[in-house]
Amino acid sequence: MQDGKQVKLTKEGLEALKKELSTLVDVKRPKLVDRLSNARAQGDLSENADYQSAREELEFLDGRIEELTELLRSASIVAKASSAGGIDVGTKITVKFNGAKHVYEMVGEWEADPINKRISPESPLGKALYGKKVGETAEVEAPAGKLRYEILAIE
Repeated sequence: MQDGKQVKLTKEGLEALKKELSTLVDVKRPKLVDRLSNARAQGDLSENADYQSAREELEFLDGRIEELTELLRSASIVAKASSAGGIDVGTKITVKFNGAKHVYEMVGEWEADPINKRISPESPLGKALYGKKVGETAEVEAPAGKLRYEILAIE
């Protein structure tokens, strides 16, 4: 996975990953095993498309279960960070960019969802903002040139 690296998650992110793992293990995997068993009972496996499909899906599902299990083993929950320490995982950041205000939430890498303005410290914007304080600016290299974000508030 991540070479023993501690994975930072918000409490909400941890709960979402636990729920996904539970659904995969308790609901989806048993259904898939049952489907595979039924397909196997149909006879000639070499020409049985349902068997091949179910087997591939089960391999993929088992891989995801293993990935989530390992992730949860190395996860640490971050408390809502205080704005005094600067931007960190668990903070909401209000920035001014191109004359408009935008609010982002800094979350762990596994929770990132840029469309919904949930960014991680590994993203270009997250790297630029990480550790900054109110009043500072962050610059991000983009194909169109440097983009400047002024930090207005941290919650």
